[in-house]
Amino acid sequence: MTSNSHHVAPLAVGSKASHDEHDSHAGGRHNKHEGHSPEMFRDRLWVSLALTGPILYFSDQIQEWFGYEAASFSGSTWITPVLATLLFVYAGSVFLKGGLAELRARVPGMMTLISLAISVAYIYSLAVTVGLDGNPFYWELATLLDVMLLGHWMEMRSVQAASKALEHLAAMVPTVAHLLGEDGSVRDVAVETLQRGDRILIRPGEQVPADGVVTKGASSMNEAFLTGESRPVTKQGGDEAVAGAVNGEGALEIELTRTGDSTTLSQIMRLVEEAQASRSRFQVLADRAAYWLTIIAIGVSTPTFVVWAIFGTSGVTFAVARAVTVLVIACPHALGLAIPLVNMNATSISARNGILVRNREAFERGRSVEHVAFDKTGTLTEGRFVVSEVTVAGTSREKALAVAASLERSSEHPLAEAIVAEAARSNAQLPSSDRVAAVPGHGVEGIVTGRLLRVGRPEWAETAGVDLSEDLKLALAAADQKGESAVVVMDESVGLAVITLRDRVRDSARQTIAQLKEMGITPVMITGDAEAVASTVATELGIDRYHSRVLPQDKARIVSELRNEGRTAFVGDGINDAPALLAADLGVAIGAGTNVAIESADLVLVDDDPADMVRALRLSRATHKKMVQNLAWATGYNAIAIPLAAGVAVWAGILLNPAVGALLMSLSTVIVAVNAMLLRRIDLSSK
Repeated sequence: MTSNSHHVAPLAVGSKASHDEHDSHAGGRHNKHEGHSPEMFRDRLWVSLALTGPILYFSDQIQEWFGYEAASFSGSTWITPVLATLLFVYAGSVFLKGGLAELRARVPGMMTLISLAISVAYIYSLAVTVGLDGNPFYWELATLLDVMLLGHWMEMRSVQAASKALEHLAAMVPTVAHLLGEDGSVRDVAVETLQRGDRILIRPGEQVPADGVVTKGASSMNEAFLTGESRPVTKQGGDEAVAGAVNGEGALEIELTRTGDSTTLSQIMRLVEEAQASRSRFQVLADRAAYWLTIIAIGVSTPTFVVWAIFGTSGVTFAVARAVTVLVIACPHALGLAIPLVNMNATSISARNGILVRNREAFERGRSVEHVAFDKTGTLTEGRFVVSEVTVAGTSREKALAVAASLERSSEHPLAEAIVAEAARSNAQLPSSDRVAAVPGHGVEGIVTGRLLRVGRPEWAETAGVDLSEDLKLALAAADQKGESAVVVMDESVGLAVITLRDRVRDSARQTIAQLKEMGITPVMITGDAEAVASTVATELGIDRYHSRVLPQDKARIVSELRNEGRTAFVGDGINDAPALLAADLGVAIGAGTNVAIESADLVLVDDDPADMVRALRLSRATHKKMVQNLAWATGYNAIAIPLAAGVAVWAGILLNPAVGALLMSLSTVIVAVNAMLLRRIDLSSK
């Protein structure tokens, strides 16, 4: 594969995670917090607490418990009903509206249960006040609303904290840019007015407002938001700068290539937003469980009231208390939060590590992946040549590199670029060259220090009758056996050196393969290169299974065959690998760089680092574990709490009143939220 991963043709057709899927996922579920905010619940909580104080003070039961007698004056008996009415209307209205919305949408849930509970408690208490025989529930109603508001406030704060990823990304774009005029003048303009082709100035310490190419200056940039790597990246003429990156020590002039919604940062924000909105298999399960829990709670509360009212010895007040407690304690708060909070935290963590989730279900499947198939070029290797060995005869390594680089420095051939780069790394002093010319099909030749020298294919040396020493012949044979490329440096009669070049293996590839094996996952390499090349790279990386000479259209077939043995992930560059990415259980595009919207992949690894694949699989496993824990807690809690609320253990002295039920329900919600937040403490770099 020779395609550049930075130029991606989006493949919308056949995509596993199209926009339509995300839209339907996001809109298919009623949002119980639509229009709500943490501040709204907080403000209502403070008012509710202020009204609760007098209600508790004048409560007969509280007076009996604490042994005091409340002040009595004309009209004092109406203080509690009036305050409870204000409380019911002001603090309870948010739940009543939510309950009506759920019923209209035909998805009764948490708000429905709370609405029924506070309505029954308020209406019954009001009836007692005007003459019905029994005891009112005013103080229970007040404390119930207090706990509910507190629980919702904490829930909303947790949701808001977990969804901060988009706000952090949006904050990376400055509002003002320094636009350069044709005459070199600089004027500040709004970022939204920038257009492709504009030239802007980025001063030290400033953030890049849009994607572009450096045309003047040299500096370093922090691109941690994009790659997860905090180490500064050197930038100079011709290098790409992405929106949101922080400039280092030098001023840069940049010509813009993408602005607005086309920038890398905007595409990342879109993918993060889609991932947060998408529903997972566990979310569907949690939603279904919450729905049936609501039905069960309503179904249990009614017979609970009837049984205690007819057969109980404690009166109607006790029966009403049991029914209300069942409704309160069964509120599917924890179930409603169990999966979304884990999803939002996982999305935030993955985005910070340069892992963009496009398909939530595929990401969940990553936990049970048994094979990870890698494309070689551009994935396990860098896709560019480097000098691996220089064998000399009658000269030195430095001189051989200097002569070759002197002749090759004007060439754009990948092998020539690698030789020039190696000479620069070796600090070789390049001699002057004259009359340099390309010899089609062979290489280049020219006059270097008054002598005709050539750099080219081994076949050129053979046809020109150039004599090669045994060492040079052995070097050529070794290169051929390894599938590496080789060029000969020679004069008109004798060979001076053999320069061997190979596709450089990524520094992190060896560690990635070793870590996958430690996780019990089998790494597989798929490449279109010859057997010798594939064997050399596989041996170097420790990969036991590999496929060579594979055409792009055959990669999908091999991936399908691997799937017959177990769940398979495929990691490629997202262009020629599109069929294989779609065929895998988990398709992963690596090195997407500045074009992250690769429609054929389930995950996008922004950095050119295969180690991110290991991090993604570890995060998938940790996310699944948290989901299972939260679902187990949320369902297990209700299995025990609902019977206790109905009074089945009253014979043992275990009795839950509505306020205690609300406290336990809120506590279960907090436990689920805290457990989801603990996902942030996972170390993706370790087992």
